[in-house]
Amino acid sequence: MLRFILFVILGLILYYALRFLIRDVASPKKRMSRESEPEELVRDPYCQTYIPKRSAVKKKIAGRDYYFCNTECLKRFLQKDT
Repeated sequence: MLRFILFVILGLILYYALRFLIRDVASPKKRMSRESEPEELVRDPYCQTYIPKRSAVKKKIAGRDYYFCNTECLKRFLQKDT
């Protein structure tokens, strides 16, 4: 009887350990599917190039958000307006 109880306990431990490992293996696939979604692109008003929004230099001018590919384009855009 004691052996049976030990086998049941070991079986449960093995079951939960495998369940935990399988869940961790499956989760990167979910993360990868989110990462593979297309990223929003924005247009630089000075050089007219498209850049990913999260890596763009953001500047609010006259209540409107502008996105630039780098600070040099931002400076040139500001000089052009004045």
